[in-house]
Amino acid sequence: MGKYILKRLVVSVITIFLIATITFFMMRAIPGGPFTRERPVPPEILRQLEAKYNLDAPLSEQYVDYMIGLFTFNMGPSFSKIGVEVNELILGGIPASATVGSFAVILIIGIGIPFGIISALKQNKPIDYAVMFLATLGVTVPSFVVATFIIFFFAGRLGWLPTFGIKQPLGYVGPTIALAGYSLSFVTRLTRSSMLEVLRQDYIRTARANGIPEWVVIAKHAVKNALIPVVTYIGPMVAGILTGSFVIEKIFLIPGIGAYFVESITNRDYTTIMAITAFYAAFYILMVLIVDVAYAFIDPRIRFERGSR
Repeated sequence: MGKYILKRLVVSVITIFLIATITFFMMRAIPGGPFTRERPVPPEILRQLEAKYNLDAPLSEQYVDYMIGLFTFNMGPSFSKIGVEVNELILGGIPASATVGSFAVILIIGIGIPFGIISALKQNKPIDYAVMFLATLGVTVPSFVVATFIIFFFAGRLGWLPTFGIKQPLGYVGPTIALAGYSLSFVTRLTRSSMLEVLRQDYIRTARANGIPEWVVIAKHAVKNALIPVVTYIGPMVAGILTGSFVIEKIFLIPGIGAYFVESITNRDYTTIMAITAFYAAFYILMVLIVDVAYAFIDPRIRFERGSR
């Protein structure tokens, strides 16, 4: 296990390095720059700005400085927010994104998995049809439509929720539901299909034939094995949700990483774009690694021995 984790960490560092490199050169290949405006900046001011942010240096020198800053966790100043360091921007946006994301993850896991299990155990019963109808609806309706409906109806018409922001506790309700909608529905459907497949296995029939109580068969054997594909999906899903939703944060005006990322793209803020991209990639890779390690605890048949992968 230790060697496997070490090998994955080395591969992860290389992957982040490649993602950061591609992002750097793609940003430089896009026409324009961080100081390109509809009203042109006077040439002498533009030269001073480029000199201040080292944008007049050779591309190779900028690349080296960027990679050093990335791996020393010092991404430098933001080009669009004067006097603000990118590190401060990310650290300031993490709490809002992570809080809303955490509520969404709790909602997804706490409702999606139990509903999927119940739906499988009550296959072709009214509760199964009801759960699958709601899950299908949740998968097909985009999150921005759900967010718009919540703002229009529950905030605007009924006045139950604030229209934007998370300064009030109720402010978390709208973005949490909108953020969790698709993944909640997908986890429910995935859990149901996986559970049905496991329940048809021979070892489940054998356990029942041997007189093992039904709740033991379901809890100890069926559910545990049915969760393997669900965990595979949940790992990357958590990475995406906890780092913020670009659309949801923009609609609800949440000062999170997702909203900052959208602003940085609009303003061509090189340092912020590359820092958030690297941060998201690192967190995504970490969650995938956690999922791989979790397999060994969920299914004892999975071991990360030499030659197994």
